Amino acid sequence: MSRTLPADGLQATVARILEAAGSSAAEAQQVAANLVLANLSGHDSHGVGMLPRYIDAVAEGGLKPNASLKVNLDIGTLMGLDGQHGYGQIVGVQAMELGIARAKQHGSCIFTLAHAHHLGRIGHFAEMATAQGLVAMHFVNVLSRPVVAPWGGGDGRFGTNPCCIGVPLAGAEPFVLDYATSRVAQGKMRVAHNKGEQVPDGYLIDENGAPTNDPGVVVVPQGNGLFGALMTFGEHKGYGMAVACELLGGALTGGGTWHRPADTARSVLNGMLTVLIDPAKLGTQKAFDEEAREFIDWLRQSPPGQGFDAVQIAGEPERKARAARRQEGIWVDDATWGEIVAAGAKVGVQVTA
Repeated sequence: MSRTLPADGLQATVARILEAAGSSAAEAQQVAANLVLANLSGHDSHGVGMLPRYIDAVAEGGLKPNASLKVNLDIGTLMGLDGQHGYGQIVGVQAMELGIARAKQHGSCIFTLAHAHHLGRIGHFAEMATAQGLVAMHFVNVLSRPVVAPWGGGDGRFGTNPCCIGVPLAGAEPFVLDYATSRVAQGKMRVAHNKGEQVPDGYLIDENGAPTNDPGVVVVPQGNGLFGALMTFGEHKGYGMAVACELLGGALTGGGTWHRPADTARSVLNGMLTVLIDPAKLGTQKAFDEEAREFIDWLRQSPPGQGFDAVQIAGEPERKARAARRQEGIWVDDATWGEIVAAGAKVGVQVTA
């Protein structure tokens, strides 16, 4: 049966498994907290359902517990960083803490991060920046089985390559735009497949390049051993953004781009280009605060369209989901829970609901 679990209990279970897989207690807690926060935010694709893959990646050697950030270049406002295959929830935070400090000191900071294992929900890093009054832009590539087809193509050639922009808003919660350049995140297809759900038209092509509504085509091998692929959002426009993320997050960072046949490795490596700007140092803080507030107010004055209660801005759905799920608990489907139980067993942890 599926189950609804309290966030704290779920986090403790995930942390136990991560620690048994080799992480320090502090690392296990930080990674577990990040995964559970993704679930709380309504993004189950980046939540505890990733744990089984992490455990497999550790066993294969593609994910290295307790690895720390390495600084390859540091000239103050420009840094070249290497995650050394550590948990993205750890090395990504370390990179952001360095970048935030530099942006507060100098007014801006650009840094590249290569060879980080799965960074998870990129919005988490934008939230770190906006909490310090900084604007943040992130361009990320994904080195894993290529699951997204190029516009006009018939098979997967690259990853879901997320882009994220965070903007602090004076006296209000920040604007946090965080999206995959695929029509939907790969993890959402895993969740749909585990639930036995079909997906809308325009999301997927099957292993033969034909449209399909079955999310399983990008989750499990099909009869010929091949996978289908996700489509990009916005047709050629999303495709263009995906390519930009691959070039900036992969090629520019030194982490590498995908240009080889798919394999069965369980690791998910990310490269990320991040730009941080301090409006206070830029000298536009007062105008920025006023103009941003007036524009958001202007948006909210729009009468609700058919089927909507009100106009929202990016970041609001996640904050609403957190409030609701902290109170009501996190729903985990039976297939995902079974995978978590099996992951625990691989490292000697018995998991009970």
